[in-house]
Amino acid sequence: MQESELYLKIHNVLDFINGYLYTYFLVYALVIVGLVYTIKTRFSQFRLMKDVISLLKEKQEKAHQISSFEALMISTASRVGIGNIAGISTAVVFGGAGALFWMWVVAFIGGASALAESTLAQVYKVKDGNSFRGGPAYYIEKGLGSRFFGIAFSIILIITYAYGFNGLQSYTMTSAFTIYSEKYSIFSSYNISIALTILAAILFFSDTKSLGKISSIVVPIMAFIYVGLSVIAIIMNYEAIPSVFKLIIDSAFDFKSITAGFAGSVIVIGIKRGLFSNEAGMGSAPNAAASAFTTHPVKQGIIQSFSVFLDLIICSCSGFLVLFSKTYIEQLSAGTKEITALPMVQHAMNEYFGSLGIHFITISIVLFAITSLIGNFYYADANIKNLTKSKMADMFFKISAVVMVFVGSRIDLVLAWDLADITMACMASMNIVAILLLSPVLIKVLKDYDMQKKQGLDPSFSAKKLNIKNAECWD
Repeated sequence: MQESELYLKIHNVLDFINGYLYTYFLVYALVIVGLVYTIKTRFSQFRLMKDVISLLKEKQEKAHQISSFEALMISTASRVGIGNIAGISTAVVFGGAGALFWMWVVAFIGGASALAESTLAQVYKVKDGNSFRGGPAYYIEKGLGSRFFGIAFSIILIITYAYGFNGLQSYTMTSAFTIYSEKYSIFSSYNISIALTILAAILFFSDTKSLGKISSIVVPIMAFIYVGLSVIAIIMNYEAIPSVFKLIIDSAFDFKSITAGFAGSVIVIGIKRGLFSNEAGMGSAPNAAASAFTTHPVKQGIIQSFSVFLDLIICSCSGFLVLFSKTYIEQLSAGTKEITALPMVQHAMNEYFGSLGIHFITISIVLFAITSLIGNFYYADANIKNLTKSKMADMFFKISAVVMVFVGSRIDLVLAWDLADITMACMASMNIVAILLLSPVLIKVLKDYDMQKKQGLDPSFSAKKLNIKNAECWD
């Protein structure tokens, strides 16, 4: 058997496993846990949002600590990536305009899961010098008393984010410069790979406070410009607003197409894209949430729930950029799907803003990729520290993470990404079980927050008062 045939067979097997895991198990599990926590917490993702602005203004106690806002930006950096551009376009083209509606639904549900997992991450965080670290591996070990599964989670997350998704981000970013490399040799894929690798080395060997600062600057600017241009594009086509929203609703509830093939229907495609974009319940964002200084765990839970809605805004902008474009309407009328993913967004931006639109998408991809590299690395680094305190091991990890950025930028590692999808499904499954088992702790902590708010207090937390064990940072 030739190597290419073996490669294709392995890819097909992994693709089948991914399809089964995500379509028939993980999607439903994440939706169920989101609904459970929405009911258990009395729609906390809505009723507590009024506190977000004041919570984001909270200052860290020491200069080296990460603020709530910086932790929010780190998690948003990972949530908001290239998938928010290319992935949303693909979902709309293949699933239909209604996929956008189901993304909205799943984000509203997922906000409760995000609040739950990030609150638990704060409860069971540990000290890391002058700062903190934590996440699912920590609350699995300290809250459920299982060191074995805590270690397993850490290993799976490191493989998924440091070696899988960061390779994907670097490859996609390098590929975005192809349209320039034909005219300008400085933008050759090799030069871009070297530049990105050097940047990754600088970022990965910076301290966690610096990563938080970078994210807190780049992410808001990136999001503001992207949303702003999307709004301008919508205003330019304001007469189409009623027809676009009608298309979204009609497609979302097209029960004939839904029942004809549920696994590939607009509902499943929309839910899948929404879940894997906002990452609520997946067990990734809590690694950033745990690093923040705050006076009560629920405060950071609220902020991370807000991050899901930030992601939703970016996804919606990408969806609208496509839906308001002539290219999409022409394809829809012709019944073809030739242009999708990033090219579809590029065509749309070219319609609205000419060649400047294409340049902007390239810049967006660069910024999305860089901030995703930061967020993904941050998650993995927190879990390396859960496995070992060896500085040598930490150094080896950082070097290998930098090397993976270079390798990923040079090679289309389809199999590596297939494996990362599988490990992510395993990671999310472990996290779902953990946060469900720890729901009594979460409810206890949330009731404590609500009670103090009703009394007009600025909530502060005492684990001893609530009889919560192994919460070493709170008493």
